[in-house]
Amino acid sequence: RFSYRLYVLQPCHPQTNVMFLKTHKTASSTIMNILFRFSEKHNLTLALPAGQGYHLGYPQRFMAHFVEGFKTMGQSYNIMCNHMRFNLPEVQKLMPNTTTYFSILRNPISLMESSYAYNKHFTPAFKKSKDVNEFLASPWTYYNLSEHINNVHARNYMWFDFGYDNNAVDTEDYFQSVIAEIEQAFHLILLTDYFDESMVLLKNTLCWDLDDVVYFKLNSRSEDSIQEMTPESKEKVKEWCSLDWKLYQHFNRTFWRRIEETIGLEKLAQEVNLLRMRQEELMELCLLDPKPVDKSRIKDRKLQPFQSGRANILGYNLRQDMDNATLRACLSLVTPELQYVSYLYAHQFPDKERKHTAFPLWRR
Repeated sequence: RFSYRLYVLQPCHPQTNVMFLKTHKTASSTIMNILFRFSEKHNLTLALPAGQGYHLGYPQRFMAHFVEGFKTMGQSYNIMCNHMRFNLPEVQKLMPNTTTYFSILRNPISLMESSYAYNKHFTPAFKKSKDVNEFLASPWTYYNLSEHINNVHARNYMWFDFGYDNNAVDTEDYFQSVIAEIEQAFHLILLTDYFDESMVLLKNTLCWDLDDVVYFKLNSRSEDSIQEMTPESKEKVKEWCSLDWKLYQHFNRTFWRRIEETIGLEKLAQEVNLLRMRQEELMELCLLDPKPVDKSRIKDRKLQPFQSGRANILGYNLRQDMDNATLRACLSLVTPELQYVSYLYAHQFPDKERKHTAFPLWRR
């Protein structure tokens, strides 16, 4: 599906059938917010988790029955973007044949540091080590293959999210066979490390408007919860997570080739600038503070993001002097993932009441 010329020659029509594989610790919550907003704007149908959950069966490989309403709705969903472990045949039971599939990858070095901070308290391999550098100095000391389903956060995390064995032996034949499968399934792979460039590429690929991909960072951490990794640790990640490292290197190359063949670097720079200018405008319009704030400073409890591990997840305070329409638009930009899922579930399934009390339903 990586046929770049297709996007240049064919007329551009906004794509409303989209499947996003939401990988972990890759700014995917921010993309999820973009997709939720687009779904609301166009009154689209979301493939939401069955049983009023928040993810699609993770860490099990995805099955169609993990989606609410799958028995009656068939291939009539427009947007799928909740956390899952990818399983293409099961996804195809729910998404139309015209669906655009995309995902996002992050440099495994920074991904490892983020995963350690976020998953420290419930990943066995991380629990047993003092910090990320100690873990990487001797990962087999802490990593037990018999606990692998609970240790997916600690090794080849993205490889696992794409549906593959994160402990597989890294041979060239195996790696190339998986790459071929991913390229067959996905139209587009974005990069966290070039997030604004990725949003421009996504906008152009889906034929969306600038405001459709403008964003505020969600699920970001405070600077003091980010641990410095030693040069030795950074090199060790490339070996310990070799499948993720090679996956990232491969799609880093295809990402920039896609840019050059469809947009061009000069136009890309112009569009990135426009995106950042629009983001600044909206931040001035919506936010009380110029940047996301510490969890202790978030005034509205319903805007509190979920906290996990050693991470201090930041959030936002909105201005109070907005009209209703502006307030609704600004709320959509800053609503944390779990609250947004609850709201959309209530909207799509008004006869079903949310059972989870930890994250109360926010009816806007």
